[in-house]
Amino acid sequence: MRSCLQGLLSEVERKNGWTLAEAVGDAGPQGMQRLLNSYCWDVDGLRDDIRALVVHELEDADGGVLVVDETGFLKKGRKSAGVARQYSGTAGRI
Repeated sequence: MRSCLQGLLSEVERKNGWTLAEAVGDAGPQGMQRLLNSYCWDVDGLRDDIRALVVHELEDADGGVLVVDETGFLKKGRKSAGVARQYSGTAGRI
């Protein structure tokens, strides 16, 4: 899971089994695919664990807030998930 998360947080442009595996130094995507397709997940538990980790790492003694905004991420292609035509205000185009 740590490798998968490192791949997702990497600068890799396309995030799929192959590119995630390559980003973390794996020889092929089999391990990444097995992790994502074969294992049972405790979704609520995983969410809570990741939230606790992020809060611990990014907490601010003055009460700062982290805001994640990915609306400026320009999507490419026509056949990938989430690339339907849509207006992006930060990019100023459809």
